[in-house]
Amino acid sequence: MDWKWRDLLDMVFSVIKTAEPVDILDILVLSYVVYVVMKLVRETRAGQLLKGILLLLIVYIVSMWINMKAISYLLSETLNIGMIAVIILFQPELRRTLEKAGYTKLGLRFASGYGTDDGVWRNAIDVICDSCVELSATSTGALIVIERQTRLGEQIDNGTILDAIPSKELFGNIFYNKTPLHDGAVIIRDGKILAAACFLPKPQKEELINKRLGSRHRAAIGMSENSDAIVIVVSEETGAISVAENGVLKSGFTRENLHHLLTDRLITVNTETPIVKVAKKIPFIKLGRTRKEKDNVKDSEQSAETTPEETEDQP
Repeated sequence: MDWKWRDLLDMVFSVIKTAEPVDILDILVLSYVVYVVMKLVRETRAGQLLKGILLLLIVYIVSMWINMKAISYLLSETLNIGMIAVIILFQPELRRTLEKAGYTKLGLRFASGYGTDDGVWRNAIDVICDSCVELSATSTGALIVIERQTRLGEQIDNGTILDAIPSKELFGNIFYNKTPLHDGAVIIRDGKILAAACFLPKPQKEELINKRLGSRHRAAIGMSENSDAIVIVVSEETGAISVAENGVLKSGFTRENLHHLLTDRLITVNTETPIVKVAKKIPFIKLGRTRKEKDNVKDSEQSAETTPEETEDQP
């Protein structure tokens, strides 16, 4: 028995000795692909569908073992076209995954704010934060989408083009509930208000969202699921400020929290190299942040809740 273990260890060591850097890269890429597939299966309906396929496979093996010819034949024919069936059944999940891959391009493309003067973004961030505070004080509903890497041309096309420099007065006029532009979202690109009255996509799992959330918050979640945009919501019911990012909605933001978050996402991120952006997407590679970045993230997420309690009556 000992010699078997010795042979196994010798084989493992021989493989390690002959490994080259490209082999390590190959393993890392494969590990990341497996991680993405597992995440896709766990977070979508694909998990339940996969369980059904595994059940069919088990039934097929059992039927072959006890020689049930009719069931074995039917299941074998079903499994023969299984790949096509999987593509059809998983079509929504596969489509969203491919869309996200196309959006990010493995992180080699910079955010839309890259190339825009930091001063422009700093002014825009100050105006956005001040406007959200004023809208919150008067319980005026608002929906602000800040475009980053993913272009939002489809949403911009269904709105009204403004291409204006942001100001508190302009935000106040847009979201005043007696004006034609208040019904929808404002989209900001490169530090400017590009369009208003834009309609956003629905969330992927709308049935799982808290029933107390209104249409503004649902639209914010849907937009953040379909892109890397940062979506700010001001509740018309309570005046609470919430932020949706990567499909997660957090509430309880103050001006300081919101300012730190936007600065971290729109300005600090511009100093990252493409290699760092790629590395941050690999779950088993941890990259240290600067002290300033850590403080910004900590302040921006302090007092934020994952499930807000306010409701909305209007979109």
